[in-house]
Amino acid sequence: MAADPEKLYGHYREGDNQFQLAGGVEGIQKLANDFYDIMAKLPEARRILHMHPTDLTESREKLGRFLCGYMNGPELYEEKYGPIALAPAHSHLAIGTSEKEAWLLCMKTALDKQPYPQEFKDFLMMRLAIPAESCRNRP
Repeated sequence: MAADPEKLYGHYREGDNQFQLAGGVEGIQKLANDFYDIMAKLPEARRILHMHPTDLTESREKLGRFLCGYMNGPELYEEKYGPIALAPAHSHLAIGTSEKEAWLLCMKTALDKQPYPQEFKDFLMMRLAIPAESCRNRP
């Protein structure tokens, strides 16, 4: 029988534990930068890389800001860009299962570069599968 995720990961949901474990704004921005560095190198991510502007500066910033709020830290994305609406923001892109999986592969690879405990990385991958799926708009 699979372990209950709440028992395994419940302590990460308390307060800003996720934000703190990820290293605050600086640590999360490093994760976002590593994510885009990996996306630029992984052949599996070529299609999703081409969905982004050539200059990834704003994409890196937006992902870092989104992740800060998503990890129960400050709502930096909303402060600068307004409410987060992932599905509408990505609706002009053809995102199917393979694109979602490529995004998750980039994130997993970026997380593997971070000094986080493995259990925390597993928790984040479980959580990040949710917004990744919400962006999928093709079978």
